[in-house]
Amino acid sequence: MAQIVNINFRMDADLKKSMEQTCSELGMSMTTAFTIFAKKVSREKRIPFDVSIDPFYSESNMRYLEDIACDIAQGQAHFSEHELIGEDES
Repeated sequence: MAQIVNINFRMDADLKKSMEQTCSELGMSMTTAFTIFAKKVSREKRIPFDVSIDPFYSESNMRYLEDIACDIAQGQAHFSEHELIGEDES
């Protein structure tokens, strides 16, 4: 039989709780979920999902959003109506 080892790492408490709940709903433990992940990585020699940066969280976009939030807080925001992309005319 293979030797079993412990692996320890840090995780945000809310993320851990959410993952435990999801794993429970799937009928497995977090240990089982991480083991499945490790076996898939080992077998495929890759991360089994896309790892990418969401452009929404880019530094320039976050700065833009912070500027708008500041304008709103100071009562200086000026908004106008616009058409929604793909909106059907009735």
